[in-house]
Order: sequence, then C-alpha cells, then structure tokens
Amino acid sequence: MSRRILVVEDDGETRDYLSKGLREAGYAVEATGLGREGLMHALDGGFDAMVLDRMLPDLDGLSLLRSARAAGVRAPAILLTAMSAIDERVRGLRAGADDYMVKPFSFAELSARLEAVLRRPGETKPEETRLVCGDLELDLIARCAARGGRQIDLLPREFQMLEYLMRRKGRVVTRTMLLEGIWDYRFDPKTNVIDVHISRLRRKIDGEDEKPLIRTVRGSGYTLSDQ
Repeated sequence: MSRRILVVEDDGETRDYLSKGLREAGYAVEATGLGREGLMHALDGGFDAMVLDRMLPDLDGLSLLRSARAAGVRAPAILLTAMSAIDERVRGLRAGADDYMVKPFSFAELSARLEAVLRRPGETKPEETRLVCGDLELDLIARCAARGGRQIDLLPREFQMLEYLMRRKGRVVTRTMLLEGIWDYRFDPKTNVIDVHISRLRRKIDGEDEKPLIRTVRGSGYTLSDQ
C-alpha cells in the first residue's frame, strides 16, 4: 500500500508541483491550500508524513503543527518556509517539525528528506563506492562502467544518469526526479531530453545478447533492474 502524504501549501503552482512529483514517486497525496482544512485532514489521521507550508492564509503552519501534535498526531512533518533565519528554524523544530526546508527547494532533496523521516529508526546505509545491478558495475571512484567484463564508454551526463538510476535500483525514477537530479531543472521544459538520453544509455549498456536493464514505466518514468 502506498504511503499517504498530506501536503498543505497555499501557492497553487508549488502545491501542484509537489503533488505531481510525490504521486510519480509512488505516494498517495492529499493536498490543500488552507491551514484549517489541512489541520482537519491531519486530525483525521492515516497519514504517514506531512509537508506543511510555514505561511498559510488562515492558519499558519506552526499553529497547524502545534495543534496536530497536541491532539496526538505523530506523523513526521517537514516545514517549508521562505524565511531562512536560524531562530525561525528553531521555532519550527520546537513546534514539532521533524525537518525544515527553505524555499526555493529541490524536489529531489525534499523527496530524500521525506524518505529519511519515514525511515525506520536505526536504519543506515554505508557509503557506496561501487554500484552493481546484475552483471552491470559502476565504479564511483574510477568513474567507469562495465557489463560482463565489457567496458562501457560513458559521457559525463550518461554516467551521472546511470549512477542516479543504479542508486535507486528496482524503484521507479520519475521524469521530475531526473530533470531535477541530473539537469537541475525546477520546471518541466516540455522537451524529450530525458527520452533521448535514456535511449542513448540503453544502447550502451544493453548489448544484443544481453538482458535489458532499463525499462520504461508507462506514465511515470523508468526503472533499472535485473529482475
């Protein structure tokens, strides 16, 4: 079952962008632009995490969070704000936030922080210098790739894209995630740049007699897997 995320953000464009990216990443999203409505959703329960804007027109994010915590809501919360002052971040954390992000922010970073607050306590991952998917290997130190002993000549952008996919092996990587993580775009450029680079990467890593590793997930993005 998909994890449920509550998004409370009064800016419509930001709210839609967040909701789209989170749904592409496999979350079930409930979104609203009103603080009081967001509080009602939070009190109804059933959310695995909350993403809350600090400044809302009717009930600000801090008041929403304090009220939710006082009512026993324990879902982790990430606060979004345009204010970067340290004392502002301290106020947010003391109000019950689990993390704090300053606008403008990267969706890829928010997604990673969301994964972190949802992660089970004590779960850690050692730093990796070598990534493997079946017979495909990526050496992060030497910056080289090989499959079945065959060396693969990758351009810097191709290496970056392959590393991004291999670090998320078996998971769907959305176009939004790739645009932000590889091209640092914070908007949809309405081009086929992702498809072109994926096509080139496929030709390099999937030989004629080799099992295809990169697959298209229709309507979402791509996944890299040896299964």
